[in-house]
Amino acid sequence: MSKKAIVGAAVLALPARLILAGQVSYILVTQFHVGGNANDHHSIFAAYAENQTWMAVHLGQFVSMAVLLSGLIVLAFALDYQSEAARWMGRVGAAGAVATLALYGVLQAVDGVALKHAANAWTSASEGERVSRFATAEAIRWLEWGMRSYQDYAMGLSLLLFAGSTAQSMIVARPVPQLICLSGLAYLSQGWLAGSEGFSTNQSIAIVLGWILSLTWMGWLAVIASRRSGRSHKTLEASSRNAA
Repeated sequence: MSKKAIVGAAVLALPARLILAGQVSYILVTQFHVGGNANDHHSIFAAYAENQTWMAVHLGQFVSMAVLLSGLIVLAFALDYQSEAARWMGRVGAAGAVATLALYGVLQAVDGVALKHAANAWTSASEGERVSRFATAEAIRWLEWGMRSYQDYAMGLSLLLFAGSTAQSMIVARPVPQLICLSGLAYLSQGWLAGSEGFSTNQSIAIVLGWILSLTWMGWLAVIASRRSGRSHKTLEASSRNAA
């Protein structure tokens, strides 16, 4: 193993852990999200208004997504690219991750704050105001559909770029880029479904599929990083002893 490869393997551990930790925590936090038919606005808005942990859950989702995307950004600078094209794909993928985080921040502001207040206002409004209050909440929901759609598109495109860049790295096992690519396609499908159907059953299926694919390649990457980091430390120690 070359010195460059040794250093790359050791550096890979940080982004791999960030990515996996962000995804796992995101899934765990999301389990506390209010359930129900999200496209049945009358019933789901009433559930939102009654919920006391709404803003905390959405803040937790944002923090988890920030950790995940930070890991992707660090990954772009940790890989030992075999070509200049791969290096640029990684850099553009990192820029896409930054854009994804910005879109997700706006999404959570719309969903985690604005929609909650709109739902509260609707449930507490007088009979004469309920129609207009509901229309306001529904308009915010449709804005959320649009934000979620384009956030998923940005995430999907970023992952496709990372798939291309990691495919030309000597320290990432070959199946990982393919799994990243499939994960990116799952996000693109989520974006289309969120924009065309809202939070439908089909979109929920796409989300779960994306989670399964993501956990698979993220876990695989973390194992690779851990093993190679351990071997690189042993190689460096052996080199130091030989030099002495």
